Amino acid sequence: MLKILLSIKPEYVNKIISGKKTYEFRKKLPKLPVETIIIYSTAPYCKIIGEVQIKGTITDTVSKIWNDTKGNAGISHKKYLQYFKNKKIANAFVLGEVKLYNEKKELSDFGIKHAPQSFVYIK
Repeated sequence: MLKILLSIKPEYVNKIISGKKTYEFRKKLPKLPVETIIIYSTAPYCKIIGEVQIKGTITDTVSKIWNDTKGNAGISHKKYLQYFKNKKIANAFVLGEVKLYNEKKELSDFGIKHAPQSFVYIK
C-alpha cells in the first residue's frame, strides 16, 4: 500500500495529534489505495512531523459528511462550509493512530521540492 503526503495547517496538525480531529476533509481523494498520511505541517513550521494511519474514507454530500463527523471534525462549521463552497460532494479520511517522528523531516528527505497543493504519493 502507498502513503501520501498532505500539507496540513499547524492548527489542524495539533488537533490531529491531540485526537480532537479524527477526520481530514478533502475535495478529492487519491485514486490509488493508501494506508498512511505523512503529515507536512505548513508555515510557519514547514516540516514533516509524522504520519497517521488511514482507517477508511467517506464520501457523501457536504451536509451528510458534516452531520456524521462534526463531533471530531476539528474544524468549525463555517470553515468547513467555506472549504466545500460550491461543492456538492465532500470526502474525508478517517484517521487512526498518529506516529510522530523523533526528528522532524524536510520535504527533500522524501524527494519532494515543493509542498503539494493537495497530496503527493510516497512509495
